[in-house]
Amino acid sequence: MKTSRERILTTHVGSLPRPDDLIELNRARAAGESRDEALYRQRLGSAVAEVVRRQKAAGIDIPNDGEYGKAMGTRVNYGAWWSYSFQRLGGLRLGSEIYSQPPQRSAPGAVGLTSFSDRRDRALFAGAYADPDSGVMTRPRGGSAFLLPVCVDKLTYTGQASIAADIAHLKAALDAAGIEEGFMTSIAPGSASRIGNEYYADDEELLYACAEAMREEYGAIINAGLVLQLDDPAIAENWDMINPAPSVEAYCKFSMIRVEALNHALRGLPRERIRFHLCWGSWHGPHVTDIPLRDIVEVMLAVDCQAYSFEASNARHEHEWKLWQEVKLPADKIIIPGVVSHATNVVEHPELVSDRILRFAGAVGRERVIAGTDCGLGGRVHPEIAWAKLQSLAEGAALASKQLWR
Repeated sequence: MKTSRERILTTHVGSLPRPDDLIELNRARAAGESRDEALYRQRLGSAVAEVVRRQKAAGIDIPNDGEYGKAMGTRVNYGAWWSYSFQRLGGLRLGSEIYSQPPQRSAPGAVGLTSFSDRRDRALFAGAYADPDSGVMTRPRGGSAFLLPVCVDKLTYTGQASIAADIAHLKAALDAAGIEEGFMTSIAPGSASRIGNEYYADDEELLYACAEAMREEYGAIINAGLVLQLDDPAIAENWDMINPAPSVEAYCKFSMIRVEALNHALRGLPRERIRFHLCWGSWHGPHVTDIPLRDIVEVMLAVDCQAYSFEASNARHEHEWKLWQEVKLPADKIIIPGVVSHATNVVEHPELVSDRILRFAGAVGRERVIAGTDCGLGGRVHPEIAWAKLQSLAEGAALASKQLWR
C-alpha cells in the first residue's frame, strides 16, 4: 500500500456519482426490463474507465472504480455498498423493507440490534425524519428502501463472476490511465450479517458464516493486486440501533465479536494490502446519538489491516482529531481521515482541508496520513458537488504538503 513518503497522498471512501445512463441500465435490469448483459457489461467497463480518468484529473492518487459494480437504480442511494452483497451470497431470500426488519437473534443476555426504524436518532427527531422537506434523508424521495434479505439456508459465496468483472474493469482502467495502485471496496461481515435469520442458531453463528463466505471476495481483490477496503459502518453505527443504550463496555464487547469475525475472514491475507473504513452511517441526519470515536478507537485498531479510514470532518466528529494526540497509533499503521464530508453541500475550502490534514500529520506524523473523505459521495451529494469536493481535497493536500515538506 502506498504511503505519503514525499507528499500527502489522496484517496476517498469508494462510492462516486454514477452516469445517468448506467443508473437507468441498473434500474431496468432490476425491474426485469433488460436482459442484454453484453450491453450492460460493455457500458459498465467504459464507465469505470471514465471515472478512473476523472479521479486522476481531479488529483486523486489512489482511485477506485467508483463502486460502479455495486448497482444503483436511483441517483440518491445510501445502501448500494451493502445491498450489492445480497446478489453475491447464496442462502438468502429477499424479505421486508430495511426499515421494518425484525430484530436479530441474540444469545440470552447479549446485546441485540433493533430495526433501523427504531434508531434512537430517529426517535429524538421523529418530526424531521418524517418531513420530506427537512433535508433529513434516509431514502430516495418518492422511492423506497431496498429489501432486506433473510438467511434461509447455508450462506455461500456466489459472486465469483461479478467480482471478476469488477476487478477486470478496474485493472483495465488503471492500466489505461497509467495509475499504479487502486482500491476496491467489499463489505465486512459485521455489516453484511445485519439481515434476517431463519437458519443459524443466533446472530454470532450467522456472522461467522458471512465471514467465511465473504472471505472469497477479499482474497480475489487482493490476489488481483488491488488494495482491499473493508466497509464496516456497523462497528460505530450499531450503537444507535440498540435500545435502550448499552454501556460502552457492553457495546465494545459486542463490537469486538464482529472484529474477531472479520480478522478470522482475513487470516493469511497480507495486512499491508488492506484498509478498513469506519463511519457512523451516511444518511443526512442529526447524528446526536453517534458513539464517540474515543469509545471505540481501540476496537477499530484491533482490525488486522494497515490503514484506517474514518469520518473526521463532519460537524459531529471533526473535533475528534485531538484524540490522536493521545492514542498511540501502532508503528506499522496509517490513517485515512476524512477531510471533506458527504454530509454537506458546502464545498470545503482547500485551506480548510489543508488545516485538517496538518492536525493529523502533527499528531501521528506526515508519512502516516493519507487524505480521504468521510464517506462515499456517490448517491449522497449532487455529482457536480462531489467532484468539486474531490478537487478541493487534492488542492488542500497539495497545500499541506508544501508546509510539511518545505
